[in-house]
Amino acid sequence: MGTDTKSDSSTTPGGLTSVLRHDLPASLVVFLVAVPLCLGIAVASGAPLAAGLVAGAVGGVVAGLLGGSAVQVSGPAAGLALVVADLVTRYGWRATCMITLMAGGLQLLLGVFRVARAALAVSPAVVHGMLAGVGVVIALSQLHVVLGGAPQSSAVENLAELPRQIADHHGPPVFAGLLTIAVLAAWTRLPQRLRVVPAPLAALATASVTAVVLGWDVTRIDLSVGLSEWSAPAWPLGDWHGIATAVLLVALLAGVESLLCSVAVDKLHDGRRADLDKELTAQGVANMVSGVLGGLPVAGVIVRSTANARAGARSRWSATLHGGWILLFALGLGWSVAFIPMEALAALLVFIGVQMVNVGHVRNLRGHGEVPVYFVTLAGVVLLGLAEGVLLGLGLAALLALRRLTWVTVRAAPEADGRWHVLIGGSLTFLGVPRLTSELRAIPAGTAVDLDLNIDFMDNAAFEAVHTWRQNHERGGGTVDIDEIHDEWYAMAASGARMFPAKTPPVAPDRWWLPWSHRRRSRPMSAGGLIPVRHASGGAPGDGATGDPGGPAVPDLLAGAREFHRRTAPLVRPVLHGMARKQEPSHLFITCADSRIVPNLITASGPGDLFTVRNIGNLVPRRGAAPADHSVAASIEYATGVLDVRTITVCGHSGCGAMAALLDGGGKTAELPGLGHWLRHGAPSLARFVSTGGDDAGSGPLDRLCRVNVIQQLENLRTHPEVDRRVRAGRLELVGLYFDIGAARVHVLDHSPASADDAPGRSALGVRLAPEVKQAVLPPGRHEQ
Repeated sequence: MGTDTKSDSSTTPGGLTSVLRHDLPASLVVFLVAVPLCLGIAVASGAPLAAGLVAGAVGGVVAGLLGGSAVQVSGPAAGLALVVADLVTRYGWRATCMITLMAGGLQLLLGVFRVARAALAVSPAVVHGMLAGVGVVIALSQLHVVLGGAPQSSAVENLAELPRQIADHHGPPVFAGLLTIAVLAAWTRLPQRLRVVPAPLAALATASVTAVVLGWDVTRIDLSVGLSEWSAPAWPLGDWHGIATAVLLVALLAGVESLLCSVAVDKLHDGRRADLDKELTAQGVANMVSGVLGGLPVAGVIVRSTANARAGARSRWSATLHGGWILLFALGLGWSVAFIPMEALAALLVFIGVQMVNVGHVRNLRGHGEVPVYFVTLAGVVLLGLAEGVLLGLGLAALLALRRLTWVTVRAAPEADGRWHVLIGGSLTFLGVPRLTSELRAIPAGTAVDLDLNIDFMDNAAFEAVHTWRQNHERGGGTVDIDEIHDEWYAMAASGARMFPAKTPPVAPDRWWLPWSHRRRSRPMSAGGLIPVRHASGGAPGDGATGDPGGPAVPDLLAGAREFHRRTAPLVRPVLHGMARKQEPSHLFITCADSRIVPNLITASGPGDLFTVRNIGNLVPRRGAAPADHSVAASIEYATGVLDVRTITVCGHSGCGAMAALLDGGGKTAELPGLGHWLRHGAPSLARFVSTGGDDAGSGPLDRLCRVNVIQQLENLRTHPEVDRRVRAGRLELVGLYFDIGAARVHVLDHSPASADDAPGRSALGVRLAPEVKQAVLPPGRHEQ
């Protein structure tokens, strides 16, 4: 037996061949992107430059090996720069490393207890707003470095100081920064073949080479200090509440950013989906190692992860190898960093900060009404601080969610017959009572009101508001006809029954297709006693047309018409208005007059689709057959000659009474002479049933005759010249359907010629339930004379 090379483990993601072919090249691309970002984020964080490289190496190797995402890349994140900068200022760098270590331990603990999914409950508007705010703060602070000055202590001070900084002339440092920004901005416009080198690396290299060649006096980066002078993390000195808050903040921010990044990156590749709990555990271990080694906090980062996925990475080996390259660079090529001007690195951070304010996120949030959360979070981070901005955003997001969950729709309008129609939808709570009572009080006294409650929750305050208004309106001579479409919150509250414990899930509208008998209930409505109230279109026993208890029963048809006017007419009126003067159906649908068959229901068709003929037994009398019948023939002529339908469908059904009468020999129709004469047109079906013999597995003689009858009627259609001519020309198809009432299934009947030599109308047509949906098209030339 041959070996299937596609199943070779070496070619699967993570296999040796796959790693060499896909992950190794991708790791080099990510490495080139990561080094400048690691250095820049270290600068923005106020940490030693080596801390950024340490975090990049640890995030790649540790989080890459242990993580639950196939292509996510971890390392120092710009979103944490403000937190780290504040911690360095408050506690010192060694204490910040200890906070990073403890935050990693907390992440590890959360991952072990499998709570990673809870992080996805954070509104993306808050996360995007936080990142945008961090980007603004970084850009404002580093812009001062680009201009040759020093950043201030807050974003507001940086903004206020900016005009004076721009007015001062700082010479070469400004040129180095502006050159870096120019290269970054122009790089994306270059042809693809010239963009093999990542833009950050190209910008820093250009600025560094230019500064050396032109002899600019710029601030150089010194990496040797951070690499040679390592000391163990130290316990932070200060209020333990502040320390605990710092640990929690770093753990949660880094964890949420990593998990959201994992979810986003899953959309960029076709490999296995991320295991979020495993990823959170790996992030915790990586932060513990990074803290011990003197690195920045680690998190999953979208820029490097996106670069990794687009470079063709297939497994975690790409992220792991990229971490190894960063480590080799720091140990063997760290001296080359000294050529990079600090102003160029600051310009890179300015560019990254501006990019973090993503207009695309605002556009996506606008459709969900979460733009205020985004801008409140952004403004809070810029003006107050990271933690304060996030809390403001979370608070506003919670308020908006509460508002949506308790939002109620109230519409009240008069109808043409003088009745008022009131629709209340949503969650009916005390928050919606003011609006509810305002709408209800606008209804004139003494009027008849149809009140539809399509609610998934009703608290006591809302019930009291509706119930009190109803009692007062009826005392004033009016009537209130209440229909609870979703669940019977009002009825249960009025009867004192136990309420639902929580909101009930929404259900699809289920009224229009139910029989009247299934929509008629008598329910207690305590407005002075037990009052039967209409439910949906059916009237409760004793429920009069005006809603007065004990009055004459409303006919079901009139109640149904009233429901049509109230619910359906507004929806179909635009469609019907367009076809008011002309119909253009595509199907002639011939089916039985049986009350259980609803053509539009079983075919999911609407107004204007079907030209329908209904009769006893869905019979099509043969042309010239006795007794003569012109009704069906007239419908066929009009459908083909005037309406130009493309399909004629005959639909039979199980348990057909007409077919049962044929099997009985007509004994049951002795006292029904008209029916007896009509059923003579079913004689060919009975003859066909007898001649074919046999029986279908699992079906009795009656149901088999019902199916044979459909095939026979298709054949009878071909005796009409216009039908036969159109079928021969390929302009008309004949289709047989069979509706199993008990199973609520529509089957397409398949009939095929037995052989080309069979006589027309004989055994050339068989009958069976088609194993798959196939149109039962009668071949041209196959009809009885």
